[in-house]
Amino acid sequence: MGGRPPTPKRPPRPASPAALREAIREEALRLGFDAIGFAPAAPGPDARRERLKHLASFVAQGLHGDMGWLAERIEQRVDPATLWPEARTVVSLALNYAPPTDPRGSLGNAGRGAISVYAQGRDYHDVLKSKLKALGRFVWDTYRHEIKVFVDTAPLMEKPAAQMAGLGWQGKHTNLVSRAFGSWLLLGELLLSAELPLDVPEADHCGHCQACLDICPTQALPAPYRIDARRCISYLTIEHEGPVERELRPLLGNRIYGCDDCLAVCPWNKFAQTARESALQPRAALSAPQLADLAELDDAAFRVRFAGTAIKRIGRDRFLRNVAYALGNSGSARAALPAVKRLLGDASPLVRGAAAWALSRLDPPEFHRRRAATDEPDETVRREWELA
Repeated sequence: MGGRPPTPKRPPRPASPAALREAIREEALRLGFDAIGFAPAAPGPDARRERLKHLASFVAQGLHGDMGWLAERIEQRVDPATLWPEARTVVSLALNYAPPTDPRGSLGNAGRGAISVYAQGRDYHDVLKSKLKALGRFVWDTYRHEIKVFVDTAPLMEKPAAQMAGLGWQGKHTNLVSRAFGSWLLLGELLLSAELPLDVPEADHCGHCQACLDICPTQALPAPYRIDARRCISYLTIEHEGPVERELRPLLGNRIYGCDDCLAVCPWNKFAQTARESALQPRAALSAPQLADLAELDDAAFRVRFAGTAIKRIGRDRFLRNVAYALGNSGSARAALPAVKRLLGDASPLVRGAAAWALSRLDPPEFHRRRAATDEPDETVRREWELA
């Protein structure tokens, strides 16, 4: 959440609500945003009640997993105006990050890792925040209206706000779907103190399609518009800090950061154009990296290799946990075993435990020999040796 930009040197320019709205729209598009819409800061009582009911049920069932922050400040999440009482309008903004090809092409590629499209470029938090702050500065400098900036780091339900602003609808995979950009939009918001003309909320256009539910490898979408984060590969490889449940590990395949399956299968993607924001375009080095190379990364090398990306946020140990699981799923013992054996001696118990599981998959006889001789000091890793 950002504060007030520096005081402008020139006096504010008077503008009607309609003129201010148009000026903000033009500046947003000039800055490189792909979509913009305007919604009320305070949802109506029915919308607020429905949002609160949905989020409270989600939390009560434990579907949020380890993401305890989702259970906090629920009242604020369902009503942006509670974050800032002076807010009158939510300006919802989006960047298209559609890949040039179907990202599922890297799945099952033995010896290589699959990384979610949004993480293959520069960290989108930085890209969005820079553009949002520039837009907010324009509003303050020119019109002297108070603003606050959000990029999924504050308790604000972005997807309902975007739907109210007409950018798209929350699809059955729970992500935003757009008729113009498919399932490939990154969202950010400005809360504005001025009351502006509003857009018409977008209707749901999923129809009878449930391709996203059917394709999910871990069945993390038990019903339309419902997600169980505890089974979602994106959650498991990014948010979850400990070992992944044993029954789910084989289903990760070679996914080492995130999962695009439910997004990539969406039929509305046929209308999406490749992302024009260069910072979000996939880097060749991150499209399908060699797992054996990644297994050699120490903390310093990890930070260098993933500098400026979202991957760096989860830290080296959690990332190499994912790499070890992918090595175990590769089915290529000859190519993967040297890397797995190196990871058995890693300083991180999380990585060692994942490597023990990978060894049990790739070379059971070697695993049993090592299990008999192990003097592993960490209880969680010893448990991995015992269960495998």
